[in-house]
Amino acid sequence: MKTEMVRARVSSELKHESEIILSELGMSMSDAIRIFLSQVKLRHEFPIELKRPNKETLKAMQEPVTEDEYNSASDLFSDILGSSDVKN
Repeated sequence: MKTEMVRARVSSELKHESEIILSELGMSMSDAIRIFLSQVKLRHEFPIELKRPNKETLKAMQEPVTEDEYNSASDLFSDILGSSDVKN
């Protein structure tokens, strides 16, 4: 089978960080691109679900990040749910 070269411009940071993650997964950048393109061919669509955030999500994204810290998941859920007796 004849092969062809695929080229794309990405930032050095994106390339470097992606290579580290892919290496930890035991694959190269070329492997990842081949898998991606194979999935495009197989599915006849973009293989990753892309969605535009709804109004509620956009609003949450614009809100400031809190500095709240919790000692346990139970404390977090108690705060979120407004209950002092959250069941595990």
